[in-house]
Amino acid sequence: MPDDAVAMTPMQKAVIALQAQRARIAELERAAAAPIAVVGMACRYPAGAVSPEALWDAVRQGLDGSREVPPDRWDVDALYDPTPGRPGKMYVRKSCFIENVDQFEPLAFRISPREAVGIDPQQRLLLEATWEALEDAAIPPPSLVGSPTGVFVGISTNDYSALLSRTAHGSGSNASAGAGNAASVASGRVSYTFGFQGPCLAVDTACSSSLVATHLAVQALRNRECTLAVVAGVNLMLTPDITVNFCQGRMLSPDGACKTFDEGADGYVRGEGCGVILLKRLSDAEAAGDRVLAVIRGSAINQDGRSAGLTAPNGLAQEAVIRQALANAGLPPESVDYVEAHGTGTALGDPIEMHALKSVFASRRRPLHVGSVKTNIGHTEAAAGVAGLIKAIQMLRHQALPPTLHFKRLNPHIDLGGVDIRVPTALAEAEIRAVGVSSFGFSGTNAHIVLERAPGDVAGAPGVMAGAPGVTAALGVMASTPRVMAGEGRPSTTSPPKSWMAGPRPAMTPRAAPTTAPREAAPTREAASSSPPAPNPRSAA
Repeated sequence: MPDDAVAMTPMQKAVIALQAQRARIAELERAAAAPIAVVGMACRYPAGAVSPEALWDAVRQGLDGSREVPPDRWDVDALYDPTPGRPGKMYVRKSCFIENVDQFEPLAFRISPREAVGIDPQQRLLLEATWEALEDAAIPPPSLVGSPTGVFVGISTNDYSALLSRTAHGSGSNASAGAGNAASVASGRVSYTFGFQGPCLAVDTACSSSLVATHLAVQALRNRECTLAVVAGVNLMLTPDITVNFCQGRMLSPDGACKTFDEGADGYVRGEGCGVILLKRLSDAEAAGDRVLAVIRGSAINQDGRSAGLTAPNGLAQEAVIRQALANAGLPPESVDYVEAHGTGTALGDPIEMHALKSVFASRRRPLHVGSVKTNIGHTEAAAGVAGLIKAIQMLRHQALPPTLHFKRLNPHIDLGGVDIRVPTALAEAEIRAVGVSSFGFSGTNAHIVLERAPGDVAGAPGVMAGAPGVTAALGVMASTPRVMAGEGRPSTTSPPKSWMAGPRPAMTPRAAPTTAPREAAPTREAASSSPPAPNPRSAA
């Protein structure tokens, strides 16, 4: 020991050890509340919302995606009866549908047309939307092979399996139908296709599935279980069975209009679609030079427990989950400018949700605006949480309050008790710094996410009254330019498409060779000799 070194006393050693422990605790606390960046997104929802910018156009213009059941889904005339409660019948003729769910280019994902016929179109949508989200984030998929990228998928219906079982292509005669219709494989197929090796799970908490999946992804990123998280929700209505069942329970709106918080609220409107967001720790996103669309500051989930009934909401539990998310974000209720509500438009659920919001935000000194994208695209069930997140992100980017449709007069069962809560009915510019997003499952599982504007200016976001030809215009081209493949920039809509995925296969174009599902049409010329078209399960039914 050097002569000038002084031995520490036991007390000094204890003080240094205590300081180190305190520093470690502070580090863990910071990690537990680390901000999470949204760096990419993609979607397919009703009302023509085939991209996040198109979804923003739909909500800012007040478009309603409700329409009569398409004949390629089921024969609504054969099932319709306006009298509720008739066995085997539905009293609704309208829901919110998306287009082209029977189109898919299997070879682009190394799936043979014969195998594709056994794969749930929900899994196909997830593959396509994940590709588009990566393109939106300018992340070349080959760069993620073998990476700890996580996949968190909200999914709760399985209509395609029932449809296949009525044909010669069910699980009893089609080996691909087993994995092709398993919920666990919905997430696993994404990881397998893109080579991700982080956490991978499918979440089913009914209507709150994709927002619960978002919470789990946030936790995984904060715990450093993954470096990038793909969060998705998907829902398709391919058979009438669930709609018939919900009509037996008188859950649905007879006229197909979602009247959130209005005195005429008479049930929800079923919807379908798929949404994907990509998440990174904000520090990692900034270090990589990623474009940050918004920041998740806090999240929370809980359960209703014993309420008035198995599927009845619990206002106190809703209030608690919002408070927990705000605490996790380190924000007071005063900081939130808007809440994207669960807002299904039911006589029971709307008052309970609004009273929970009143309780949480009662002390604020300025208005709280509340609305729901379900009035535009219906209740997309397992995909609803991500739809609300994408709308909230677009509100933060565009700094505008979009209208909530079908709202004329507040539900008389809602007593705001002097708290200034407003439902916007017209598009208006506004300064929006933070937005809360709620999603409540009829399983009783609740979730709430708190988002903030991206750090600095939202550069590149179009103005509120503009036509919104934003930076995501390239979403329709599921390909890249050489510059983007090298990780140097965003995709170009003018360059010829080139594949991001390695291996000898056709270049991916915007559904240039659509293969339908359940009818798989002709494969590309290169594969025609070895992959004959698969038969159509509908025609075999």
